[in-house]
Amino acid sequence: MSSVLDETSTSSPNPGDRLRTEMAAMRLSFTWFGTRKALSNDQKTLAANTFHAESKFLSAGKKLLDTSDPRFRAVTSVKTQTTAYFKGVSLPYPEPGIRLVPQDALEGIDVKMQGFTEELANAVAELDSRFVDLKFEARDRLGDLYNEADYPPSLEGLFEIAWDFPSVEPPEYLRRLNPKLYEAECDRVKARFDEAVSLAEAAFMEELGKLVEHLSERLTGADDGKPKVFRDSVVDNFTEFFERFQRLNIRSNDDLDEIVESAKSVLGGVRPRQLRDNNTLRSQIASGLSSVQASLDGLMIDRPRRNILRRSK
Repeated sequence: MSSVLDETSTSSPNPGDRLRTEMAAMRLSFTWFGTRKALSNDQKTLAANTFHAESKFLSAGKKLLDTSDPRFRAVTSVKTQTTAYFKGVSLPYPEPGIRLVPQDALEGIDVKMQGFTEELANAVAELDSRFVDLKFEARDRLGDLYNEADYPPSLEGLFEIAWDFPSVEPPEYLRRLNPKLYEAECDRVKARFDEAVSLAEAAFMEELGKLVEHLSERLTGADDGKPKVFRDSVVDNFTEFFERFQRLNIRSNDDLDEIVESAKSVLGGVRPRQLRDNNTLRSQIASGLSSVQASLDGLMIDRPRRNILRRSK
C-alpha cells in the first residue's frame, strides 16, 4: 500500500477540490402528517390522578391512527425507499440535511425522485380512501381521548417529498462587497469539502467493515454444530456496495481503493448457493475476508494521521 509520504508528494488534484468540482449539493425533505399528539393538560391531569402523580411530571400522548394498517405502511415504505435511494447515490457533507451527488447523475436522480413522488401520491390516495374507517377505528380505541378536531378533512397534501440543490459556495456578491470576507468564506467552503472527503472515506470503510463482519460471522459460526444459514442479500449487498463505491469513489485514498479491490477479488463471481453447498469455499472466503478486515482495521488506525496531513496541504 502507498505510504503517507507518497500521499504528500502526489501531484494529483486535492480530493476536496475534485469533490467540489464534480459533485452538487442536494437536500431531501419530507412533509409528513404526524400520527401522535400530546394529551391536553386536563387529560394529563386525569391520567396523573390515576397514578397519584403530579401532571407536570407526566408526559403522555395518543396515537391518532393505526400505523400498522397496510395502506399506511405503503405510504411509509415510499419514504423509506426514497431515503435509502438518496443515501445510495450520494456522499455525506458536513451540513445537516445536505449530501453530495454526482453532477453527471442529476438528471437521472431527478427522474427517480419524480417517480417516488408519483408513487407516494398514489399510496396517499389509497390511504385517504380508508381515512374515514381509520378514524372510526381510532374512536373505538381512544375512547374519551378521541377528538375529531385532531384530524384533517383529508390526507391529501399532508405527505410530500421535496428536494432541492442549495448552493454551498460563497455568494458572488460578497466578492464585490467585502473581498476579505469572501476569501474567508472560500477557505471555509474548502475546509468543508476536505471534511466531506474524510466523511466519505469513513462511510465507505464503516459500511464495508459491517458487510465483512456479518458475512464472516455467517461463514464461520455454527448453529447446533451446523453451518449458519444466511440470506442471498448477505452476498448481494457486497455487489451493491462495489457498484456504489465505483460510482461515487472520488479516488481520495489509494489504500481504501486497494482494500475494496481485495474484497472484490475474494468474492468475485461467488454465488450464495455456492457458499451454502461448499464448505471448502466457505473457509477460503472466510480467510480472505479476515485479511480484508485486518487491512480495514489498519487503515482506521492510520486515518487520524492521514487526515491531519490532508488538512495541512
